[in-house]
Amino acid sequence: MKERILPFSDPDTANYDCPLCHSASPPYASDNRRNYFQCSECALVFADPKSWPSPEKERSEYELHENDASDPGYRKFLSRVINPLKETLSPDAKGLDFGCGPGPALSLMMEESGWAMALYDPFFHPNEAALNERYDFITATEVIEHIHQPDIWLPKLWGMVKPGGTLALMTKLVIDQEAFSRWHYKNDPTHVCFYSKDTFQILADQWGAKLSFEAQDVIFLHKPTQG
Repeated sequence: MKERILPFSDPDTANYDCPLCHSASPPYASDNRRNYFQCSECALVFADPKSWPSPEKERSEYELHENDASDPGYRKFLSRVINPLKETLSPDAKGLDFGCGPGPALSLMMEESGWAMALYDPFFHPNEAALNERYDFITATEVIEHIHQPDIWLPKLWGMVKPGGTLALMTKLVIDQEAFSRWHYKNDPTHVCFYSKDTFQILADQWGAKLSFEAQDVIFLHKPTQG
């Protein structure tokens, strides 16, 4: 059943600044859960910050996820990132699985193929030392839509990628307002920021990255090799 776009529940809500680029972000949509805004510069869509879950609520939601590394269906899902990523890597490349969750299946699959992996997750693997290293590749699968401070974390992740390396992301993409109105992805209360191809192109231009869309919902940002 299509979920129609409703009038804003708070007609006096002022524009928010975008959590990614800090530009003005007028109202975009509303449903019976939350209001949403879209940045006028980078096109990021985000839920009303007043609705963002607390860390305790986030963790309780994540603990309900069943991402089993032995599940063939889940492995097939992750292979959309892993298979094209492998083609870019040297045998001695080292990666970081950022936001790996309680069961880091992607890192296990990469290690099975011979690549060394570090883990970081603020709730389940809070290894701060891993954030002080640089990597040949960083993966963040179904992660960035949860991040409350993309203005801090996305540049940080990019800075941790070595020259010639890759930041490999998986997140579902905003298409347009009509599609957004019936989009199940926005109904998860821990999903607070929603990206589009335009958003990633703007980031790529800012960072001097080569952008590629490798598969459905899979985005690679490649860092140029430097001397």
